[in-house]
Amino acid sequence: MGGTGSQPTETKLEPAEIAARIRALQLLREAGVPFVVGGAYAYAHYTGIHRDTKDLDLFLRKADADRAIALFEANGWRTERNTHGWLHKAFWDGALIDLIYSAGSGIPQVDDAWVEHAVEGEVLGQRCLISPAEEIIWSKAFVLERERFDGTELNHLILAVGPRLDWKRLLERFGRYWEVLLGHLMFFRFAYPSDREHVPAWVMWGLLSRAFDSVRGGNWSGRLCRGRLLSQPGYRIDVEQWGFEDGLTWDERERARAAATAEPAPNQS
Repeated sequence: MGGTGSQPTETKLEPAEIAARIRALQLLREAGVPFVVGGAYAYAHYTGIHRDTKDLDLFLRKADADRAIALFEANGWRTERNTHGWLHKAFWDGALIDLIYSAGSGIPQVDDAWVEHAVEGEVLGQRCLISPAEEIIWSKAFVLERERFDGTELNHLILAVGPRLDWKRLLERFGRYWEVLLGHLMFFRFAYPSDREHVPAWVMWGLLSRAFDSVRGGNWSGRLCRGRLLSQPGYRIDVEQWGFEDGLTWDERERARAAATAEPAPNQS
């Protein structure tokens, strides 16, 4: 199942749009800008599930994304920088290239590991690096908006590549957000009761043990809504009207403190 390197269908795209996507890949490769392909193309690579896609998602470190957007501008593309604070956009007629370096929650940031652990594949006839499955899961796990929920794609990814995942590295990616991973893994177990072994038992026991500890630990002090890390608009009322501390602000403060001390933030179960 999956892992065939097959590509999304392009039935709704004009030939000029496909050509622009190919040219974008070529420009970056010729300039030596490191990137990995994500989105529908990476999803098809791992699962064999095809879907039309309105854009080409490329994941780059912030410095490389800045180099890439300057490259597109120099070659006549229309661009938008720092859209929503986590990506650049490049346009050529009807084609859209997203140059993604972070996420709306600010948690999944593109770093060296995206390239180091990428796999080789083919996109639109071009040899490219495909985003690691672990990073795809990490980034999609925090997309729980009313109008978009990526849990189905996560389930299909785990079904396709679960036995081959680097689960230790995935756990490290989630860190103090382990409950988000556990939630998705429980959805996977519900969706595929005959394939539960795709998630190693030691992963589930470790996460469930932490969950039991969190129950014994009770409430955190203060009133904090971390729902903002999953859906900013969905939990706006909690911050604006109900007196909860904004989980986005709290998380930024915790990440800054951890970076300053070069030690992980305290684990509040």
